[in-house]
Amino acid sequence: MPYYRVVGEVPRKRHVQFRRPDGGLYAEELMGEEGFSSDSSLLYHRYLPTAIVKAEAAEPLTSEALSPNLPLSPRHFRTQDLPTAGDLVSGRMLLAGNGDVRLSYATTDRPSELYRNSKGDECVYIQRGAARFESTYGAMDVREGDYVVIPTGTIHRWVPSGTVNALVIEAAGHIRPPRRYLSQYGQFLEHAPYCERDLRAPSEPLIVEGEEVPVLVRTRGGLTRLVYRHHPFDVVGWDGCLYPFAFNIEDFEPVVKKTHAPPPVHQTFEGPGFVVCSFMPRPLDFHPEAVPIPYNHHNVDSDEFMFYVGGDYSARKGSGIDVGSISLHPAGFTHGPQPGAVEAVIEAKATHTSEMAVMVDTFRPLDLGQGALQCEDPGYAWTWSR
Repeated sequence: MPYYRVVGEVPRKRHVQFRRPDGGLYAEELMGEEGFSSDSSLLYHRYLPTAIVKAEAAEPLTSEALSPNLPLSPRHFRTQDLPTAGDLVSGRMLLAGNGDVRLSYATTDRPSELYRNSKGDECVYIQRGAARFESTYGAMDVREGDYVVIPTGTIHRWVPSGTVNALVIEAAGHIRPPRRYLSQYGQFLEHAPYCERDLRAPSEPLIVEGEEVPVLVRTRGGLTRLVYRHHPFDVVGWDGCLYPFAFNIEDFEPVVKKTHAPPPVHQTFEGPGFVVCSFMPRPLDFHPEAVPIPYNHHNVDSDEFMFYVGGDYSARKGSGIDVGSISLHPAGFTHGPQPGAVEAVIEAKATHTSEMAVMVDTFRPLDLGQGALQCEDPGYAWTWSR
């Protein structure tokens, strides 16, 4: 992250002796990105974070098979039709993915086991419900509309308060604010649509006692269940610029133009080979002759994965799109408003849009997962011809 935090107890200098009340040494752990040439944090454990007593291979949590989007077609998936299954880790139903990113949906009311994704960062969007996110860095209460960004290698678990619906974005690398929003030294600039005050992170240590604690670990080679001699939530303090954080979509400040602005103005995060955008209620285009609705467009380098999370979708009237829907518009397909939508919006003389959506644009084609095929609306591709 662009700025430094300190939580709990840390010594005055890095890499010096830091002793427990009984005189023993706390165990220092450096969590660092890109071979320790990028952001990092130092965590101070009561026990050795390296002590494991068992390791065993774990079976895939769900089907991870992907199928090409063939025949090439725009798609509509109804996440409302997917079942409640497992927890926020084991219950993920794979919708789409490629070598850069995996996109899944989960509906659950169960606590998850301890989990560490050592393949890449995760961004979990809480569509509905609330949960407590617990990690080695501490705990955060997260709610509807939160993006929760979890750095690679963070041991964590999810404890829902009732039923939670979530979109899970798993990167094959790191997820960060767009570079153009930051100064040379990492401060959010004035033109950025959010800033440091909008971000939440753990504010105090989370100390949990326990012995022989299993942790599910994902690596590029698959899944392993490691059993740690002591509970990994034993950190008394940490500092640095690498930590999990939450950002609520309601704090995203839309950019408004006289005529319709393209998706980059909605960008919220970037990852390797993809971007994440937030579409929020905003004043509509105010040029006297503006067409206040997206034009037909063809992003020749990207697949567009749009998750509709709130509001009214004037550009999608008659297509079956509703809250909980996901549209996938692949790079080989020109898409835009449904027939009659442009005329209807002009005649209505609307001044604001209420739509809310989370969009992931990928720069390599998205293949389809079993979760998507299970909830697909087969008639969507033909709605422009009606």
